[in-house]
Amino acid sequence: MSNVVVFGAGGTAGSRITAEAVARGHRVTAAVRRPEATGYLPSGVDLVTGDVTSAHSVRELAPAADVMVVAVGGDEGRALWRDAAENLVTVLRDVPNPPRIIHVGGGATLLTPGGTPYLEEPDFPEEYRDSALGQADALAWYRSAADGVRWTYVSPPPLEFHPGERTGRYRTGLDEPVTDERGRAALSYEDLAVAVVDEIENPRFENMRFTAGY
Repeated sequence: MSNVVVFGAGGTAGSRITAEAVARGHRVTAAVRRPEATGYLPSGVDLVTGDVTSAHSVRELAPAADVMVVAVGGDEGRALWRDAAENLVTVLRDVPNPPRIIHVGGGATLLTPGGTPYLEEPDFPEEYRDSALGQADALAWYRSAADGVRWTYVSPPPLEFHPGERTGRYRTGLDEPVTDERGRAALSYEDLAVAVVDEIENPRFENMRFTAGY
């Protein structure tokens, strides 16, 4: 059993990661900015006010945590995800026995067959560009400036990623989408949660990015 803090536990990804972790016997603290506005969470979850971009929040929650999951989203612009990564790394460097970071990032940072990120494609939707750039900033921060902490960055598929069925099966890759025999890269939020909790229980991608798909 691990003590898991989930920042953004009320969101689409965070709520499913929270439910998966609880179902598998982990102790979960759901850290959200507005607990009063948070919907259903499983029984036994400790709901607290928490902000992954706040040094105070991270410092307060870190001592009791084995893992801190970042599953935040929003319309605050590019800075959110870089600020989250930078704050976590900066604070946790000074925490004895710091928890591991698992950052649920963007699929648009994965590489096309030509070797460039999907977010740089000419037809990439403009409405998603700021968040994609923010997630790219976060990944670059972990890769370049996260000495002294343990981190894992998880990317879903770049396009076909929706709420759906929990099958409990998936395959993993590194910087390119995992595709099936038809060249399709897809995953449900529920199976992303399975992949995240599997990584909590059996770390395979420490200080790396990985992706998952069917």
